[in-house]
Amino acid sequence: MTPEEFKDIAPYEDSEFKSKLHDLTKEPGFEHAVKYVMPGVDFANFCKQLEQVKNGEEFQRMVMYPFLRKLADKTTTGVSISGLQNYDNHLNYTIITNHRDIVLDASFLNMNLLVNGLPTTEIAIGDNLLIYDWINDLVRINKSFIVKRNLGVKESLVAAKQLSAYIHYCITTKKETIWIAQREGRAKDSNDRTQESLIKMLSLAGDQSARANIEAVNLLPCAISYEYDPNDYLKAREFLLRRRDPNFKKSQRDDLLSMETGLMGFKGRIHYTLGSCITAKIASLPAEADRNTVAAEAARLIDHEIHSGYMIYPINYIAYDHINKTDRFAQHYTAEQVKEVTDYINSQLSKVDVPDITPEEHEFMLEAVYGMYANPLKNKLTALNTQV
Repeated sequence: MTPEEFKDIAPYEDSEFKSKLHDLTKEPGFEHAVKYVMPGVDFANFCKQLEQVKNGEEFQRMVMYPFLRKLADKTTTGVSISGLQNYDNHLNYTIITNHRDIVLDASFLNMNLLVNGLPTTEIAIGDNLLIYDWINDLVRINKSFIVKRNLGVKESLVAAKQLSAYIHYCITTKKETIWIAQREGRAKDSNDRTQESLIKMLSLAGDQSARANIEAVNLLPCAISYEYDPNDYLKAREFLLRRRDPNFKKSQRDDLLSMETGLMGFKGRIHYTLGSCITAKIASLPAEADRNTVAAEAARLIDHEIHSGYMIYPINYIAYDHINKTDRFAQHYTAEQVKEVTDYINSQLSKVDVPDITPEEHEFMLEAVYGMYANPLKNKLTALNTQV
């Protein structure tokens, strides 16, 4: 495997980094985006500072970290991490997480890694989000590699083999840790499940068995827990539109709005829990285990680690009791917090810009949002009562 094989999907090499960064600063779209997320910024001075950055690692430390720190201070009440004892900094991992936010899942993880003296990850990002050429350049400057989507059957297999080979190359040759979501797209109802097809993709590279190929990428599950999801009302809107029309598809504008809302909306507390690397458990499978068996077991182990690792907030307890019409977790919240959650959800749903919403449709969205917040607790309870 050589870097040339991955030229069209890999982060930019140091040799081309400076020119790509320079070109980016000349893009009106990039200037608009910077001013949107950093109101009042002196863009000319910002670009001068960018000219000092030499590579992706420096971009993470010198540009992304200060920006993310400010964003966390503005839109959260704290971003924290636990489970660092499960991270051996002599190894490189495929950190696989549930998918809550299009942009911030990997970004806040990298911020936490930097705070704790660990190197940042390379980030998997779907090409469906690269709406403009300058966004493609920005993410590849920012240590991201591209996941090709919406291809024909033959082209999908070629792309999957290339992606798998690149991830193996990162772990074994570049000695980089990578981040990837457990599924394509976010789990709209927060009922997080690992796609077995993702695990099968990871097993394509390597010249050994499916089991050994999965062992090689050191899958390290990580749970992401948002107290509030600023996109909850947009997900409820999507549920409603799909209920009205089963063929409804989101537009590029919808994706952009989700990215903007996720970035700038209030998120409350965010917590990352690093689980245990599943390599040893995969290694314990029979050597002759086929790809389907390995993928199913790996997905089960990842889900168990993620579900076990959720941080549960009052809104999750309240939503669970609401959905199940019980007071099982009443000791975990107060009457005042119930009112706060009720007011919050009603306020979010008031933003849904769909015409002629009936009372029955409003109730449907209401229950959908409560379900989003109940599912992490539901899955955690199941995981804690399940042996792996």
